[in-house]
Amino acid sequence: MTVEPPETAGQVLVASNRGPVSYTRRDDGTLAARRGGGGLVSGLSALGPDAGTWVCAALGDDDRAAAEAYGGRLPAEDTGGQSVRMLDIDRETFEAAYNGVANSVLWFVHHLLYQTPFEPVFDEEFEAGWGRYRAYNRAFADALADEAAEGAAVLVQDYHLALVPGLLAKRRPDLRIGHFSHTPWAPPELFRVLPDDIARELLLGILGGDRAAFLTHRWARAFTECCAALLGAEVADGTVTHQGRTTRIGVHGLGADAEFLRERAARPDVDERLAELRERVGPDRSTIVRVDRTELSKNIVRGLLAYRRLLTDRPEWHGRVTHIAFAYPSRQDLAVYRAYTEEVSRVAEAINADFGRDDWTPVVLHVKDDFARSLAAYRMADVALVNPIRDGMNLVAKEIPVVSERGCALVLSREAGAAEDLGGDALLVNPYDIAGTAEALHRALTMDHATRTTHTDRLTRAATALPPTDWFLSQLTALRGL
Repeated sequence: MTVEPPETAGQVLVASNRGPVSYTRRDDGTLAARRGGGGLVSGLSALGPDAGTWVCAALGDDDRAAAEAYGGRLPAEDTGGQSVRMLDIDRETFEAAYNGVANSVLWFVHHLLYQTPFEPVFDEEFEAGWGRYRAYNRAFADALADEAAEGAAVLVQDYHLALVPGLLAKRRPDLRIGHFSHTPWAPPELFRVLPDDIARELLLGILGGDRAAFLTHRWARAFTECCAALLGAEVADGTVTHQGRTTRIGVHGLGADAEFLRERAARPDVDERLAELRERVGPDRSTIVRVDRTELSKNIVRGLLAYRRLLTDRPEWHGRVTHIAFAYPSRQDLAVYRAYTEEVSRVAEAINADFGRDDWTPVVLHVKDDFARSLAAYRMADVALVNPIRDGMNLVAKEIPVVSERGCALVLSREAGAAEDLGGDALLVNPYDIAGTAEALHRALTMDHATRTTHTDRLTRAATALPPTDWFLSQLTALRGL
């Protein structure tokens, strides 16, 4: 599917917590810019340098220094010609909104991560943090209102900015405003964990826009069910109507960028890492590959335990299979994430201690982020293990089949958004079920070549149906078409 840029789109604004550029300070004290990638970057770039503006937050001290030095508007040479406005929101407000509410509350609600006998506790500290979250969203709404030309289209991204559509619509009713959720959405009975007034405020914030979009039909349905249950809103024909205002609901399943992945995976640095991995794994061994951040929702520990169960129940795999597990540290400023990262290493080391021998290391674990090495692992994957507790999409599940050289079997959590697109050709598992996941790994490893090739071909077609640029433009086209 190819989506053409709308011919009469006019100005387009993107708002997200993280922008397309980040800064680090060199040894000589000057600031170095690093440009990122992804669907938003490639999509907005497709519109041309004069069509769009990206509004984002300064994430750290070096970003804040750049925002201050450049008056908030980043130089074109740092952004590849893209217009970027970086907001220097005070550190206390940012930390409370980002870590205190968005990542420690909203993320946990939507990914079902709470241990409810102990958490959450919505006390005075949370109430203060929520006030900061409101202020953070107001800062974005103010900046967007200031930046937007008459009738512009504004695409607001994710749970960090859930209040922005409603706030912006009050400031600028002439704008077309869409919100996109990159996470799952909690069903009503779990969304109700939040205090009632805050749950309603979040829903009304998103409904303040003209369109609310999601990665899968399942997450869109959960959102509309929350609107009906908590607001008494009317839900019908892909719309939510509340107090006389109608918001359209859309689904855009982000796909893998096959052209980029294949080109990048063929570069010399990937070849070098592939040779290193093959030497480490040894000849004639099957590989189970996973590549994740040590994010709690990714379920890495249970994946390792399932691999351990495979080796325990089926000793015929001893010496014949290696689990390549790349677990890159995430959100290490939060204690619970640091503890989880340590547990991943502990379990992997225990498996190697209990099953390893001189000529075989059962688990090859890396915790330092290296994209070239990840692509090398993709290329040599016989089995891809993607078993999140819950995930908005999970692009790794879509990327590995595209790059795998011999074709791969995909063991996939039924709770990943990618299951909606890939479930027919994957081995779906309950992410909590260690024995069931171990059995799926065995079935994947014993899948005959012809069957694996057929599944890989179909997985690849499904995984690349809506690549990043088309994914972005499909949202813009739908918003403009209202």
